[in-house]
Amino acid sequence: MSTTKRRNYTPQEKVEILRRHLLEGMAVSDVCDEYGLNPNVFYRWQKEFFEHGAVAFNRPRTNGKARKERHLAEMEARLQKKDNVIAEIMAELIAEKKRHGVR
Repeated sequence: MSTTKRRNYTPQEKVEILRRHLLEGMAVSDVCDEYGLNPNVFYRWQKEFFEHGAVAFNRPRTNGKARKERHLAEMEARLQKKDNVIAEIMAELIAEKKRHGVR
């Protein structure tokens, strides 16, 4: 039975480990020795990185909730503007009635 403790690496740590090989040109065996990794794990991370790396270039899309909230805010602003116009017209109508003595 092995007494070595399995280490969980964060996504940032995995990218850093891959970067050491891919950008700095460090040999896979040296990277694996430095971090105590099995080379199979390193190659699995590298495969996942290349298969899913396009995600890093995707633009974040506005989710439906944010779009609905923005639309709701726009509609509330339009409604408030209409309420203000109606209030002005009513005030003018009341003033005109008072001028002519109509109740």
